[in-house]
Amino acid sequence: MDWTALYLKTDALNVFILGTGEVATRRANKFLDHGANVKLAGNNLADDLESKGAILCSTDEVDELVQWADLVVVASGDKELSNYVSKISQDKLINRADYPYGGNIIVPTSFSIGDVEISIFTNGKSPLMARQLRKKIQSIISEEDLLEIELQDYVRLKLKDVVENQKERRKYLYRLFEDDEVNDFIENRQIDEAKDYIDNLIRGLY
Repeated sequence: MDWTALYLKTDALNVFILGTGEVATRRANKFLDHGANVKLAGNNLADDLESKGAILCSTDEVDELVQWADLVVVASGDKELSNYVSKISQDKLINRADYPYGGNIIVPTSFSIGDVEISIFTNGKSPLMARQLRKKIQSIISEEDLLEIELQDYVRLKLKDVVENQKERRKYLYRLFEDDEVNDFIENRQIDEAKDYIDNLIRGLY
């Protein structure tokens, strides 16, 4: 498998999507929800996309749209047009929903739980299993896990002011992760009390 998982900053990214069907709409929503500028070429535009700022264009404009775009998504049932757009997009980031290996970007199934975003890619072998794995993962991530993430972020920022060495900061993070008092606060959803407790410990490092 020659794909590497990366996250792409999409704020203000120009995304051209060939197609306006179910897959194209799903892709458009994903990019719009993460701050991208989105134009679609096709017959009609879903109302929710228009309300989010998506623009409907004609398929006669694909050359100009490819030139405008930073990322091209091919999600059309028109094979000839899809191949043409793919061909003229060779110097762009391109996602082919119809044929993933024909592009250089995969848009995997993904979901968020609090500040945690998880993506699942089965190397194109089973979209069905990607959805099943999503359900399993969602069922095991607890509220305590999310509170622990919030607390770890809080501790990291605090420690940067008093501990210069990154390895030493990591030791403190692990120590607090295993601290019984901290874990009791998290179990009881007492995040503010946990932060006060940690503040007192960190003050002892001054």
